[in-house]
Amino acid sequence: MAEKGYFVWYELMTTDMAAAEAFYRKVVGWDAEDAGMPDVGMAYTLFSAGAGPVAGLMVLPEEAKAMGTPPCWTGYIGVPNVDEAAKTIVAKGGKVYREPTDIPGIGRFAVVADPYGAAFCIFTPLPGQDWGPSEPAAAGYIGWHELYAGDGQKAFDFYCEMFGWESSSDFDMGPMGTYKIFKIGDRDFGGIMTKPAEMPVPAWNFYINVPAIDAAITRISEGGGVIVNGPMEVPGGSWIVQATDPQGAFFSLVAPIR
Repeated sequence: MAEKGYFVWYELMTTDMAAAEAFYRKVVGWDAEDAGMPDVGMAYTLFSAGAGPVAGLMVLPEEAKAMGTPPCWTGYIGVPNVDEAAKTIVAKGGKVYREPTDIPGIGRFAVVADPYGAAFCIFTPLPGQDWGPSEPAAAGYIGWHELYAGDGQKAFDFYCEMFGWESSSDFDMGPMGTYKIFKIGDRDFGGIMTKPAEMPVPAWNFYINVPAIDAAITRISEGGGVIVNGPMEVPGGSWIVQATDPQGAFFSLVAPIR
């Protein structure tokens, strides 16, 4: 099963799978292997950390390129029924970019957008499969989920209504507005804010856990990535950096120490 409201999978769509695999192996320390899904009709690589897979890697589809989509990371939110969830998202003002589709032997997914423009995926696994949340504190897993929204408050309300998220706390960022932290159960999972004006479109951003931020920054630069912001200490004492990989996909890292 997929626990409703949790991000249960992450995926990088890129223009050069081999180069992207080498970069994230170096920067994050992920292992990578072919997913072995010939029925899907395309190459798909699994990134793994610790006990199992964390994320997928695939070529940016031609239809996405035609829409102007650059290389990017996306997240999959678990729902009990993809078809019903897609209809609800549309009813709330969102969009469906790819209608609910079966992944042979895995489950069913759809590519959607919230009413304020940020794209994400929804996913329901086949019966008997366990797709719970990832390990939020373990190295190589996703430690934080952040939405640069078209409208921070309205987007926050949408996701809470849609997926059962709850407000944890608000953080005043001055001229940048309010950073609204959401929780699932008793655990904080991410934050939502109105996107800065210089950001071209609303988008989700995912923070990958690494042991130390400065060493990771060196690996990013050595691997051909570009630092966009940071290193920066955030409330709670963790350190973050935001960057683009060599193909241009935006990603972030978080670490307990500098």
